[in-house]
Amino acid sequence: MDLTCRELVELVSDYVEGDLDARHRAAFEGHLTACEGCEAYLEQMRTTIALTGRLREDDLDPAVRDRLLTALRGYPGTG
Repeated sequence: MDLTCRELVELVSDYVEGDLDARHRAAFEGHLTACEGCEAYLEQMRTTIALTGRLREDDLDPAVRDRLLTALRGYPGTG
């Protein structure tokens, strides 16, 4: 099973959370060995997760929080 870069991006959350079955995990990791761009994307996602895990709502300036919420509302799948 080969993954495209777009498919990898769609699966990155499941990969990071350990929710991929063995077949998809192997395809994901195989793609990473051949694609530096996707490898960098995965590292960026891991860094983002680590940093945002420490971020509290009170840490954000209210204007920044409002802009962030507005941006997220427009993101597919967030309602």
